[in-house]
Amino acid sequence: MPLLAYIDPGSGSMLLQVILAGALAVPFFFRRVIADTWHKVRGGDPSKRAEVREETDSDR
Repeated sequence: MPLLAYIDPGSGSMLLQVILAGALAVPFFFRRVIADTWHKVRGGDPSKRAEVREETDSDR
């Protein structure tokens, strides 16, 4: 039995746009968690982490 599924170009491009936007939004949403984890793994200087945090807080 053949599967007869069809997604028209408008719906397909909307679906692709939603998937890409969601994938790109995740790092921005969790950027502080990602940065803190990155600095812990790399063993960065804690004073530099505070400077980066102040810069991101002042952007709001």
